[in-house]
Amino acid sequence: MGRDAAGLFAQLEDGRRLHWPGWARDQGVDAQGWWAEFEVRGLVQRMRWIPPGQFLMGSPENEPQRTAEGEYAETQHQVTLTQGFWLADTACTQALWRAVLGESPSRFVGDERPVEQVSWDDLVQRFLPALNALVPGVEAVLPTEAQWEYACRAGTTSPFAFGDNITTDQVNYCGNYPYAGGPKGQYREQTLDVKALPANAWGLHQMHGNVWEWCADWVGPYPGEGVIEPLGPPGGRRRVLRGGTWIGDGGYCRSAIRLGFDPGNRSGNFGFRLALGP
Repeated sequence: MGRDAAGLFAQLEDGRRLHWPGWARDQGVDAQGWWAEFEVRGLVQRMRWIPPGQFLMGSPENEPQRTAEGEYAETQHQVTLTQGFWLADTACTQALWRAVLGESPSRFVGDERPVEQVSWDDLVQRFLPALNALVPGVEAVLPTEAQWEYACRAGTTSPFAFGDNITTDQVNYCGNYPYAGGPKGQYREQTLDVKALPANAWGLHQMHGNVWEWCADWVGPYPGEGVIEPLGPPGGRRRVLRGGTWIGDGGYCRSAIRLGFDPGNRSGNFGFRLALGP
């Protein structure tokens, strides 16, 4: 859809007008919703519009391998997100990282593989400010933990966006250790290109597996009741990571799984996905 299309907006079936974001080089609507793209030094990143809504965050008590206690407890509670937001359709690639910072820290080399071995501090102190300076108006941030899970689930309540279980044709994880009695699969022993496996219903690729993804929040216990626009605790020792990894078992790729590490940690399993404000 070109920039001159119908007064600079796309029309969805419910009749909402979606105005052209100032940072976008192109936009459109497909079967998975509204998308827009920005460009930085010849590299294009597609963003997906995640509409506002409500969902059950965490996992039910009968979900296999859930964390029931402690700071990573998956206590189920209702979350209301009153504002939509943009989320990258993939984890940040090595090519995008290099276009912004001129370096490539990753162990598993490939332009379309996710950047890894990056810390939360690297993102917030270096990458995001540099990207925002290069693309006026983009105002990139990390998603909150609630935004991340809402987008990962894409309207589902099952352990995975793909249903009650996963295969290694859907998710890059250690197939030697499947989830909840599922069949064994491949163990690739490395990351995959960010679009190598299917997207969820909202057009987001590999939110399960491949690399853990940093979120904005400090690690903290969930509330026992419904909340609106949760931002996590005001301080802490560890920042949230979500989604699982190529080296982990199937249970560590569930939509509700939570992990946290020191914000300076640069594990080979840690990457991230860009978010933008409304």
